[in-house]
Amino acid sequence: MKRLAVFCGSSNGSSDVYIESAKKFGKELAKRNIALVYGGASVGLMGAVADSVLDEGGYVIGVMPSFLDDREIAHKDLTELIIVDSMHERKAKMADLADGFIALPGGPGTLEEFFEIFTWAQLGLHNKPCGLLNINHYYDPLITLFNHMSDEQFLHEKYRSMAIVDSDPKGILDKFNTYEPPTVKTYITEKQI
Repeated sequence: MKRLAVFCGSSNGSSDVYIESAKKFGKELAKRNIALVYGGASVGLMGAVADSVLDEGGYVIGVMPSFLDDREIAHKDLTELIIVDSMHERKAKMADLADGFIALPGGPGTLEEFFEIFTWAQLGLHNKPCGLLNINHYYDPLITLFNHMSDEQFLHEKYRSMAIVDSDPKGILDKFNTYEPPTVKTYITEKQI
């Protein structure tokens, strides 16, 4: 894995554990020579991950829509900053650049980014790993929801297990290195064949 896209909050969160864990994750990326691909901001967990990778001599690519760059939140010290026209173009560019995707804690935007890429994986549009870095049990309610979706047969078990979850940066990256994607989703059942 050469490049990893990270979705996360532009806020710091309610506890210092979020910022500290984001920094720890950034250090682990740099240690493994994995370039960070992210939204390009200098604030919140986004800025903390980027700063940590840069502080360790790593490579950071930010992808930011021009309207956010105009608000002066773009990180000015990135290895590379790509300015795009829209949020849609941002997500597509990040998907093209990355070999995998991890969500750290964040709000609706973080979840929207993660769910789109996770859905693309289910549909076979890519076979890259998708994961949740479950800092401070942040994603426990989402994991419970995934399990409920699977129990209620709205999410096949093989696709539920595509969401790689770990609370430790080393652990999740190790799991990414051994990831094997499931077969592509089909709507034809054995009864119809």
